[in-house]
Amino acid sequence: MTDASEEEAQQIEKLYEFGERLNEAKDKYQNVKDYEGIIDASKTSLKAKQLAAQLIPRFFKFFPNLSNRALNAHFDLIEEEDLAVRVQAIRGLPLFCKDTKEYISKIVDILGQLLTADEIVERDAVHKALMSVLRQDVKESLTALFKHAWNIEESSQDDTIRDKVLCFIRDKVFPLKAELLRPQDEMERHITDLIKKSLGDVTGAEFRMFIDFLKSLSIFGEKAPPERLMELIGIIEGQADLDAQFEASA
Repeated sequence: MTDASEEEAQQIEKLYEFGERLNEAKDKYQNVKDYEGIIDASKTSLKAKQLAAQLIPRFFKFFPNLSNRALNAHFDLIEEEDLAVRVQAIRGLPLFCKDTKEYISKIVDILGQLLTADEIVERDAVHKALMSVLRQDVKESLTALFKHAWNIEESSQDDTIRDKVLCFIRDKVFPLKAELLRPQDEMERHITDLIKKSLGDVTGAEFRMFIDFLKSLSIFGEKAPPERLMELIGIIEGQADLDAQFEASA
């Protein structure tokens, strides 16, 4: 065995030891050195990075004092050249906010940016991770996701992210509205407000997509009060005023 592969084998062995000790510990927060060892290992060999990408999020909630170090180490793994490391790191992202909800917005923001990934397996991991976080807290997650549709700088990268986010909302979120938008009235109102904020700078196709979705919500359905229908007409007419090419009846 070469020196490099021997060193890698030792790193992996140490990581398994850290993980096992943390798994078995009743008061995990006392095993600070083990968690620090896992974070440090994320800067070593490829196989160690892959294993660290599993272990960092798994024990994250027990070490709030190391949260910044842990997150930064994990975010570095997401930018790794090696695809297997990146995919493993992406899969671990939902675990950061499972028991620490304050990180949802940050994790969704990062996942939104990662929707532009070229590799199919990587993009698939991003989709699954986003759906996992959405199911943890749909209100917070949708707000963070829609921010990509509002904050547009003058750069093609921002445009690409925005396009990918809108496609994700259309293809993954809208079809599952009955499952995701709970409680129904509150969440339908929330997503309506998010969509209204997104209509300032949309293409004709994006506008029709949003209006079709709003029409499908129960708050604008057949049994909706007249003022709700007037609100929907107001949204359509407001956009028609902004751009004469849209017809109010579209």
